[in-house]
Amino acid sequence: MSKEFKSFSMELAGRTLTVEIGRVCAQANGAALMHYGDTVVLSTATSSKQPREGIDFFPLSVEYNERQYAVGKIPGGFMKREGKPSENAVLTDRVIDRPMRPLFPKDYRNDVTLENLVMSVDPDCSPELTAMIGTAIAVTISDIPFDGPCAMTQVGLVDGKFVINPTNDQKKVSDLALTVASVKDKVIMIEAGAKEVPEQVMIDAIYEAHEVNKKLIAFINEIRDAVGKEKQEYVSAVVPEELMNAVKEIVPQEVMETAVFSDDKMARDKAVDELTERCREALADKEEWLPLIGDAMYQYEKKTVRKMILKDHKRPDGRQITEIRPLSAEIDLLPRVHGSAMFTRGQTQIVDVCTLAPLSEVQRIEGMDVDIKSKRYLHQYNFPSYSVGETRVSRGPGRREIGHGALAERALLPMIPDEEEFPYAIRCVSETMESNGSTSQASVCASSLALMAAGVPIKRPVAGISCGLVTGETDDDYLVLTDIQGIEDFFGDMDFKVAGTEKGITAIQMDIKIHGLTRPIVEEAIARTREARMYILNNIMNPVIAEPRPEVSKYAPKIVQIKIDPKKIGDVVGKQGKVINKIIEDYGVQIDIEEDGSVNVAGIDQEMIDKAVQTIKNIVTDIEAGMVFTGPVVRILEFGAFVSLTPNKDGMIHISRLADRRVAKVEDVVNIGDEVTVKVIKVDAARDRIDLTMRPSDMKK
Repeated sequence: MSKEFKSFSMELAGRTLTVEIGRVCAQANGAALMHYGDTVVLSTATSSKQPREGIDFFPLSVEYNERQYAVGKIPGGFMKREGKPSENAVLTDRVIDRPMRPLFPKDYRNDVTLENLVMSVDPDCSPELTAMIGTAIAVTISDIPFDGPCAMTQVGLVDGKFVINPTNDQKKVSDLALTVASVKDKVIMIEAGAKEVPEQVMIDAIYEAHEVNKKLIAFINEIRDAVGKEKQEYVSAVVPEELMNAVKEIVPQEVMETAVFSDDKMARDKAVDELTERCREALADKEEWLPLIGDAMYQYEKKTVRKMILKDHKRPDGRQITEIRPLSAEIDLLPRVHGSAMFTRGQTQIVDVCTLAPLSEVQRIEGMDVDIKSKRYLHQYNFPSYSVGETRVSRGPGRREIGHGALAERALLPMIPDEEEFPYAIRCVSETMESNGSTSQASVCASSLALMAAGVPIKRPVAGISCGLVTGETDDDYLVLTDIQGIEDFFGDMDFKVAGTEKGITAIQMDIKIHGLTRPIVEEAIARTREARMYILNNIMNPVIAEPRPEVSKYAPKIVQIKIDPKKIGDVVGKQGKVINKIIEDYGVQIDIEEDGSVNVAGIDQEMIDKAVQTIKNIVTDIEAGMVFTGPVVRILEFGAFVSLTPNKDGMIHISRLADRRVAKVEDVVNIGDEVTVKVIKVDAARDRIDLTMRPSDMKK
């Protein structure tokens, strides 16, 4: 007998959004089978029955699982099975996690897993957006404690007009890719990539999405009222008040303030560690409290820092509220790489290295987006443990590293020149040397410098900065901080990263730890980041390098791009690749040919590149009488010599046309291997014959 289920529908941006509850996954705490157009995503929420012991954080896991069958494909590779998550899946996990996490109780220690299974993809109905909405619904109707719902909307900007949840074709021409999550009255998460969108336009787009989110939240509330479960009771992990009072007696408020007031992260950490150890020693006889002392000190430190900032306007390192930490920038640190730069902001330091390669080195992508098959510009970010003074073996990039790299890539991508202007694959790698807040935005600055140092003709330099927030008891009791360091990020309420040029915003990533931001906070944060960005561009970056170098490094490959008739690609390649392989071998170059007839010839020696290009042009050019060629003698017969005009075409000089005098023997004038200049005097296509001359008198005609 089939299961009974309930279906709920609404119109969302001209397409029907349908939510089925109870059709599948009855044993999950909450499950929603989402239909948006022909996109189908299963969203589930599950939690453990008991809290996890020995932890001081909320153990939330978010998974976005792509299945190739959703787009009618079988996975590549030997296993023919999906492997590790794609970069898009990891980034989607992060976008879902950021608005959901702050809505769970801070003292909840039960494991929670939010999973999304992409089962069918309609290119015009984003599976990522569908999963975001489905996750919010699954948790809202479940018995898992949750202070939601929240909702998410995407916004594009096409021909100067906002487009809600743009289609695939609209995304291709959009100047904005914005995702906004909201609770009922406030914005809770912003993620954006943009083509230098002005600040006010971005603000308007954010609140255009917020209005749509309000309608979605009303829809989700209807579903909750109809099928929602009663929220479960849970074991709270709140630190006992008696322990907090004991800690405050051992470490008075003024002592804690002295410990955290330092512009040196390591000195501050050491001071707090010493105070924590003092508490452990003083409370050694209270065995039941010992596991909680670390959490108690964390909360005490957090309250102290927040009070200093919000009430006393006193930042831990002594800066003014709008003041940026000391900045410096330099280029050309590494002699043999194609471009390098270092950007330092306080105790945050990034070295970025830019590498150029032929277009054959682009990253091939096997993903859910049928239109995106490769990436020409890559930005990758590494965060080794030594950058924060820790000892930890590197296990490859995690979600944070992938996310930070993608954010910097998104910020710089609008400034990367078109393939026709600059036919290179480009990779930037940001190595974190030291970290104390907002390394992702330091990566943006360092990468912009490295690209220009490498001779990449970016349209304009890009800079990035992050703002923080500390809030009080009411919506109008808050303080926005320019350029937050690590401690202000950990204990504050917001990390608002904005990157852009002098003309506008190219990327935003905002996540918070509270239940949303009011519009005045969003507007002030965006205004602050523009002010800081312009200072960095004009006073720090431009004096080091204001525009791209006119030429690429001598160690970078030189690339010449030409166009040929696509019908003649076979002539250049030759039977079994013999022609193209000979050109590659003779001139030491790399040749890439596209289906449209674009040919890229890459190498280190410009002279060899030019010779290879000329050879290709000769191959695809129809040989006519009067043309002049220079080539080697490849064969000698009694009556004449054969000269290679192109790798697949030879011509013959009759013995009578070797010189203006009588020649008794061909070898008296030329030998095999000699490089000679000849002129075409006749082309007999029917007999596949080309007659040449070397006689000076003929060459002058």
